[in-house]
Amino acid sequence: MRSGTTLLQRAGKQLQLLHTDPRALALSVSSALDCQLPSLGQAAHATIIKCGHHSLFFLATHLINLYSKSDLQDDARAVLGLMPQRDVVPWTALIAGSVQNGRFAAALEHFREMQADGVLPNDFTLPCLIKASSSLGSTITGKQLHGYSIKVGLDTDVFVSCSIYDLYAKCGCLADACQLFDEIPHKSVVSWNALISGSVVNGRQEDAMWAFREIRRVGEYPNSITFCGFLNACSDASAPLQGMQAHGYAVKVGFDRDVSVANGLVDFYGKCQLVGASAKVFDSIKEANVVSWSSMVASCAQNGCEEEALRLFCRARREGVRPTEFMVSSILSGCARLAGLREGRWMHCLVFKSGLDENVYVGSALVDMYGKSGSIWDADQVFYEMPERNLITWNAMISGYSQHGYVNEALSTFEAMQEESVAPNYITLVCVLSACSHGGLVDTGLSFFNSMYEKYGIRSRAEHYACVVDLLCRAGHLERAHNMIKTMSIAPTASVWGALLGGCRVHGDVTLGAEAAAQLFALDRHDPGNHVLLYNMYAASGRWEEATVVREEMKNGGIRKGPGCSWISVKDGVHVFHVKDRSHPRTAEIYAMLAKLREQMRAAGYVPDTKFVLFDLEEEEKESQLWYHSEKLALAFGLMSTEQGIPIRITKNLRVCGDCHSVFKFVSGILQREIILRDNNRFHHFSEGRCSCRDYW
Repeated sequence: MRSGTTLLQRAGKQLQLLHTDPRALALSVSSALDCQLPSLGQAAHATIIKCGHHSLFFLATHLINLYSKSDLQDDARAVLGLMPQRDVVPWTALIAGSVQNGRFAAALEHFREMQADGVLPNDFTLPCLIKASSSLGSTITGKQLHGYSIKVGLDTDVFVSCSIYDLYAKCGCLADACQLFDEIPHKSVVSWNALISGSVVNGRQEDAMWAFREIRRVGEYPNSITFCGFLNACSDASAPLQGMQAHGYAVKVGFDRDVSVANGLVDFYGKCQLVGASAKVFDSIKEANVVSWSSMVASCAQNGCEEEALRLFCRARREGVRPTEFMVSSILSGCARLAGLREGRWMHCLVFKSGLDENVYVGSALVDMYGKSGSIWDADQVFYEMPERNLITWNAMISGYSQHGYVNEALSTFEAMQEESVAPNYITLVCVLSACSHGGLVDTGLSFFNSMYEKYGIRSRAEHYACVVDLLCRAGHLERAHNMIKTMSIAPTASVWGALLGGCRVHGDVTLGAEAAAQLFALDRHDPGNHVLLYNMYAASGRWEEATVVREEMKNGGIRKGPGCSWISVKDGVHVFHVKDRSHPRTAEIYAMLAKLREQMRAAGYVPDTKFVLFDLEEEEKESQLWYHSEKLALAFGLMSTEQGIPIRITKNLRVCGDCHSVFKFVSGILQREIILRDNNRFHHFSEGRCSCRDYW
């Protein structure tokens, strides 16, 4: 901000004091571009015309550069058209500005006009045109430009050849890219950087690592771009050791002080789940830029440190860092994982304030955040107000509807997506199959699954099989689900066997459930969730001896199950409850509220369902155990702490039990309160005695 102010002051003085000097006017135009104030450049332009300097070639070129890079293409074309003579410099300025602003087709059209004007390109023009072709994914145009570069003798220029290599790599023409690289007579560090970058883009991390080693072998020295490319390869390949070695080498040659390399290290350590190392590098940066902050925020948000990410973001705002779409999207993703609706809404306000409300990536993150925070109709509103939607947006909306039990809306959104010619990916089909599973649409789900490859070109993955097994199990078709697993084209994963075991637990098929558990233990013996599922299945069936054996195996194997808990956010605090919890300061009021609710519910016909108590107890003890589940305690506290008309939002780290589900329905009807419960599988919206899941969960 200070540098921009300095440039503005300098340009203003130049206009006031030296407005008749062409060189000062040229400097004013350049300063206007540097501080991103085209209006200042337009004032300089007016002065140029007033002083009769508009015919000066170098001033016209400066103006074209300003207007084209400020995305004022008509003004740039007008200045160019008034030039009595035009050479490659103003044409290149126009083309470069078009490419910089994403007007790739316009850049190529300008090149055709330039040729018609009899002007040949130079080693700056061609890389811009090749980048335009690459961005458009036009391999044919790129090859034509390659041929043209040979014709005019620019193919051996290092920047032209590297641009062509980059085009071939990004367009998937790997054989052409390799041939071109091998034909470069003198490979500079720029050539090697192109190879590293192209290899990373095409998922060939080993080639990128080889190129980094080869640079040193042939006597070249890496630069900051080399280090950043290599670190990207290491993070993509999950190779922390090689990245750490590169960090050590960067320190040795002094590149660790380069902010772009430091940013690359923050990003690398974050992607390798080494948040502490990311923080150390970030703290060592003397002048952190917006990329530094964005990388550190993303490192925290993506590694389960969402609260730290929020603190960092607030610190960045205090230090005057302007939020970017990447930083905001990272924070919104963290809010989604925390189900932090209050923080997410605060970020939404900031999105409008920062002018990012029309950014497709920010919009997609907002849809995802609202969907995962229990506010599906806010997600719906954001989705339909977005001026542009991409595949991520559609997937987030379909997934949100699915998780909230709005199956028809999920399927109609999938249809609308296809009507807008957006091709689904494998994640889309996972969301659609999950929606069918939650809605009990067995035939519809199987139809989607069986036509995946034929209609959409998507091969079945383990996630799709897990959804279909879950779909069949929920509907009670356990043998069909088992037969599907036996005929899978890929090896069944833990998620597939886990879906079968969960179905067996619900429907009481102990024999098949034991077989599924055996397969799960073979894949991962130490996952406590599998043991708990097996224990619950035996306990629900009254087979206490087998249940006791499972519990003993867990104890002897050192396998510990995390305690079930529920939490609720009220005002500025998060209140956590466990079963029979008496640690809360308002415990007496909470238990009094529960007693009052029990009387009201029994008068309305409520009968405790003690089959959900998975302990061998007397019936009276079971009722007592059942009544003080953590979600009921959270509900009582929510009723005490929120006003009528405000939804009560509760999160539980396990699957909600059937009795608690029944209680929430009764309470929503008796007290006319809206209750939104998020368990470890989906959302339940309770209102007027009904749930959005329609009791199919």
